[in-house]
Amino acid sequence: MGMRDTNPRVLIVDDNPEFRESVGRLLRSVDLDTRQFSSIADFLKTELPDDPTCLVVDVRMPGQSGLKLQGDSSPATGNSRSFSSPRTGDVPMTVQAMKAGAIEFLTKPLRDQDLLEAIEADFARDRARRERESAVDEFRNRFDSLTAREREIMIQATAGRLNKQIAHDIGVTESTVKVHRSNVMRKMKPVRFPS
Repeated sequence: MGMRDTNPRVLIVDDNPEFRESVGRLLRSVDLDTRQFSSIADFLKTELPDDPTCLVVDVRMPGQSGLKLQGDSSPATGNSRSFSSPRTGDVPMTVQAMKAGAIEFLTKPLRDQDLLEAIEADFARDRARRERESAVDEFRNRFDSLTAREREIMIQATAGRLNKQIAHDIGVTESTVKVHRSNVMRKMKPVRFPS
């Protein structure tokens, strides 16, 4: 499947044991770790890993619906753990599932290739999200390493101000501004943000 994540895991939530086991066998055949849950209540009792995770959930189960779980877990709700997941159910639910952040909405019976492609897309999206978060954290750490004066000069320099203008505004010599700008460049280094 081409996944490069360490310990990617697929969580299967479905009240049909035959379906859960069938999907589990398929995913194990392509070396994916799976965990199975017979209900949303069982799923919610489990502490989830921080590894890349994809949720495959049936939208029609007794108790809480799969759509509600997916909506509650979506990034729009501000939850720290979110799932963008392949779905199973009937076609009229597609729009609601996609608006809630599902990667794919699949109808039963599932085609193996459709499910595998949806899971691959989910892991790719999760990988990109993790890379962006890592780049933002790296940038934040570098910015935090700047002194107050370096931050002040960086802000003015990024606004297009010349060294002599910055020096005049903050009451230092132009050579002092150049030293601080050099320190800023050394500490900040370019951070590559994934597209």
